[in-house]
Amino acid sequence: MFTTLISAAQLQNLQASGTPLLVLDCTFDLMNPPAGHAQYAEQHIAGAQHADLDQHLATHDPALRVNGGRHPLPQRESFAAWLKIIGMNHNTQVVVYDRNGMNYCGRLWWMLKWCGHEAVAVLDGGLQAWVAVGGALASGEEAARAPGNFVLREPLVKLVNTATVSAHLNNGQQTLIDARGAPRYRGEVEPLDPVAGHIPGALNRPFNTNLNAEGFFKSADELRAEFATLLGDIQPETVVHHCGSGVSAVPNVLAMEVAGLGRTALYAGSWSEWCNTPGLPCEKS
Repeated sequence: MFTTLISAAQLQNLQASGTPLLVLDCTFDLMNPPAGHAQYAEQHIAGAQHADLDQHLATHDPALRVNGGRHPLPQRESFAAWLKIIGMNHNTQVVVYDRNGMNYCGRLWWMLKWCGHEAVAVLDGGLQAWVAVGGALASGEEAARAPGNFVLREPLVKLVNTATVSAHLNNGQQTLIDARGAPRYRGEVEPLDPVAGHIPGALNRPFNTNLNAEGFFKSADELRAEFATLLGDIQPETVVHHCGSGVSAVPNVLAMEVAGLGRTALYAGSWSEWCNTPGLPCEKS
C-alpha cells in the first residue's frame, strides 16, 4: 500500500503487477479553469481519469458545501458518490498527480483520506517524472470504468473550521502554518481575495518550499529539519495548515507526514473564508 508518495518507477511496477489501481490526473489552471481538462486531453498517463478542482473536488452549492472560501469542500457523501461513478473500490490503490508541482493533486489525496481511504499516494514529480521514465501516455478521453462499490468510512484526517481556529487563536493550543507565497502572507499583494494579509500568529511556509530543484519532494530528513527550524519548540501535533482556499496547504500536510511528524490538521476554508468573515482579525507584516 502506498499512502504518501509513489515514484514513477514504482507506479510502473504497480501497473505491471495487476494491483487494482485508479490513476487520477488533477491538472488545473487557477487563472483559466477550463485549461486543466484541455491539458489532460492533450496528454496524460495512459488510463488516467481527470479530476477537476472546480467540478469534482469543490462545490459552490451552499446546500452541499462543508465550508466557505473560494474552493469549498463538497459533503463527503456527494464526493463518495462521484468516487463510485469513476470506479472506486475499497481495495483500490489510488495514485494522484498533476503537472503543477503536486499542488492540486494534493487536494484529492487529502479528500480520499477524509473519506476513510488510506491507499492513496501522490506521484512524486508529477507528469513530468512519468514522461522522464518513458511511462505510457495517452490523449483524448478514457473509456468509463465500471461503477465501484466505495462507501464512506471514518475520516483519517482532521478538518478544522473557522470557529475552531478563531476560538484557539493565540492560546497556544494550535499553530497555524500558511502555505501562500511570502508577499501574499505579508499582505503586500493579494490577487484573489478582498483583504490582504494573514491570520494573526500564523507562520509562513510556501507550499513549493517542500520541493527540490528537480521538482520532487525533498527527503524526509530535509523536510524534518526545515519544519524543526520553523516550529522550534512547538509540538507538531498542534499544527493546522491553511492557504488561500484550502488547496495549496495540503503539500505542507503531506510534507509533514513524509517527514515523520504525523498527520496534521487542515483548515479548508483558509484565508478566503477567514477574511470574508465579519469581526475576525487580519494582520500584515
